[in-house]
Amino acid sequence: MSEARGVMGARPGSDTRISTGVPGLNEILGGGLTPDRLYLLEGTPGTGKTTLALQFLLEGAARGERSLYVTLSETADELRAAAASHGWSLDGIDVYELVNEMGLDPDSEQSILHPSEIELGETVREVIARVETVKPERVVFDSLSELRLLAQNPLRYRRQILALKQFFSKRSCTVLMLDDRTSEAGDLQLHSIAHGVISLDQTPRDFGSERRRLRIVKMRGIKFRGGYHDFAMETGGVEVFPRLVAADHHATFDATARPTGSAELDLLLGGGLVPGTNTLLLGPSGVGKTTTAVRCMLAALERGETATYYLFDEGLNTLITRAALLGMDLSPHLEAGRLTLTQIDPAELSPGEFASIVRQAVEERGSTFVAVDSLNAYLHAMPGEEYLVLQMHELLSYLNQKGVTTLLVLGQHGVIGEVRTDIDLSYLSDCILLFRFFEARAEIRTALSVVKSRVNAHERTIRELRLSTEGLRVGVALTDFEGVLTGLPAYRGRVAMLQDPEAPGNKA
Repeated sequence: MSEARGVMGARPGSDTRISTGVPGLNEILGGGLTPDRLYLLEGTPGTGKTTLALQFLLEGAARGERSLYVTLSETADELRAAAASHGWSLDGIDVYELVNEMGLDPDSEQSILHPSEIELGETVREVIARVETVKPERVVFDSLSELRLLAQNPLRYRRQILALKQFFSKRSCTVLMLDDRTSEAGDLQLHSIAHGVISLDQTPRDFGSERRRLRIVKMRGIKFRGGYHDFAMETGGVEVFPRLVAADHHATFDATARPTGSAELDLLLGGGLVPGTNTLLLGPSGVGKTTTAVRCMLAALERGETATYYLFDEGLNTLITRAALLGMDLSPHLEAGRLTLTQIDPAELSPGEFASIVRQAVEERGSTFVAVDSLNAYLHAMPGEEYLVLQMHELLSYLNQKGVTTLLVLGQHGVIGEVRTDIDLSYLSDCILLFRFFEARAEIRTALSVVKSRVNAHERTIRELRLSTEGLRVGVALTDFEGVLTGLPAYRGRVAMLQDPEAPGNKA
């Protein structure tokens, strides 16, 4: 054992941890695994146990530690092929293959007791001999289902595991034992023996990719983040997305209201958009929600802020082209790197991964303005996802505490008259901008109002909104109309309506 490893060894009262090599998992564990302990990594076939175990060993190899992979379920060639599919080489890892024609014969009874009492079974004897030769600091044993087959009964199986645990504990090895949950349901023998238990599972969905989740079932001596954490297994390995806890993220920021780029809209909002708050843009399709969001974002970019816009419905090129036609050119900000437009495919994304993407935008790219367009796709493309609204609440709380100005676009069903929303998110929002179509002079027009604000003394008037090549225009309060929000108002006066500057007779 190296001198550095001696310092890393576990001692009573020591807080030393070793990295798992899996992005996100160390954060969940509060720093990593306690060294020189035996851990159980369980999950049904296909959940990513082997991939995660290889990352654990590769991390050790990168740190100059000896690593050993003992395989009873796969051949060494299969293991190397699996590693190569991720772009990895196992050159720095000892792979010991225990697959042979006689070793897994169920009629060949094995018995394993403490090494000092009687001779170990042939399979476990070979493992111990290999460990004593290699003297590894990290070991993966894959898998326990084969060892269970050799043991033939639960008592002998438990004694085998206990014997291995005691053997490894005296050799300063951190061990991952993989199990595919082929034992009887509710069998918790391994849980009681292992120092820690990491459980992986995957759930198929009616449409889109399967949902993968990780949970720390048990971890002695350390404080970890409980509950389920989404993870993805892509080319390059497993990446875990720690469950977002907003209370862990605080920042100081200036909460002075910022202009939106429209003086009339600022008046309606009571001064503008306030950092550390989220604003819900609510209305039917085509009413101008996205354009308003882009106008507010462009004002932030022109002030020198960094912004990120998440598109769930519209294509990137469509948004850029449409914004340019309305007098809002996003190209200079994209080229300067101040603006990031991200197309999201929610059928391929878990809520945890989306929250992780947003965190990266805020913490790594320094985004102070975030727009999500729209929540309909986010919520509807993940049917059956429990507590999805609660996860959105946690994400919004995180953004607020980081001082980010957040805009959320939510479409409603209907055009004029009865308009409804599939899900009520109004209680999550600090401010609500309500958009409505209404009929006037044989023309469909748009009304805009602020129905809620937790931070500003906003106007309670209803103003007209019009989109043109000059951009977004907000008119005076519609004081001479009644019933605008119903879509069929009654005209009571002579309030001048906004005109299209491109229409004949209206040009300056």
